[in-house]
Amino acid sequence: MKKVLLTTTAMAFAASMASAGDMSMSGAIKLTYGAFGEGTKKAGADDFASEADLDIAATSAGGNITMSGTLEIDEGGTAAGPVSISTGALTFTYDNNDIGALALAGNDTGEDDNYGDYSVAFAAGGIGVTYVKDQDSSDNSMSVTYSAGALSLSMTALDETGAVAAGNPTTITAAGVKKTTIGATYVTGPYTIAISGDDQATQNWDASVAMKNGDTTITVAADETEMMSVGIGYTNGALTVSARQEFNNKAGTDDETEVSLSYTDGNLTFGAAMDSGQKGSHGDEAELVINAAYTDGDVSVTAKGTDQDEMQVAVTFAF
Repeated sequence: MKKVLLTTTAMAFAASMASAGDMSMSGAIKLTYGAFGEGTKKAGADDFASEADLDIAATSAGGNITMSGTLEIDEGGTAAGPVSISTGALTFTYDNNDIGALALAGNDTGEDDNYGDYSVAFAAGGIGVTYVKDQDSSDNSMSVTYSAGALSLSMTALDETGAVAAGNPTTITAAGVKKTTIGATYVTGPYTIAISGDDQATQNWDASVAMKNGDTTITVAADETEMMSVGIGYTNGALTVSARQEFNNKAGTDDETEVSLSYTDGNLTFGAAMDSGQKGSHGDEAELVINAAYTDGDVSVTAKGTDQDEMQVAVTFAF
């Protein structure tokens, strides 16, 4: 059966190539030196590493149905990327274990891994409906959104309780939840008011008010732990600065301080970010991350380091 499906898919792809469809290729070649961890996973020894990626994308043309797909080739092998079929306001997408509405912690990084297989999405007249399912575990997510002027409403029913038992993917380690979350956002003048809450036995809720004044935005928020936070963001030309402080956390976790800065001057970009809540983490999730990037035509040079004595330098050619 698999051979029949593979042959059918190949014939369909060949037929689309022979039609008036569009095809494009993109990719990158990257050389890195150093070592960077991820989440709870520590970095290894500093060393050289190379990567080569090539994506071949094809999209149908003509008719009332649009179909697109991608062939992904890298040093690890060849794999099919997401396949989408659209007609009017309806879109179906298949991407094995990579649809993000379903995501649980996996591997040894402590970071979430996507495991949804397909989605069906509808959008028209301010209404959006998206259904995502994992075929192996039957976990699913159904979200409905509605926007009318300054008001936006959302409702998401999530069931991710079967992924661990089904072993799909085998890297999933966290137990999922079953809940329905309702949210609303209202914009009036410089103010944006947002609230959300779910129906779990121990309910989670969030509320925030953001005020924008010129280049500055101030946000005050609270949640079910009675934790309060105040954040400020400022953008002026090449400079972006943000800071956020959490306090009064009844759950017993330490109050957090977050500060980030980014500055761009022509082809050079510099950035720094500190989050006290990430103490002990590694890689891009470390407590302190400093990075710089320089672009010269099609080639970019990046460098980054953390408070965990991690460093990495990379030279990338994109085409």
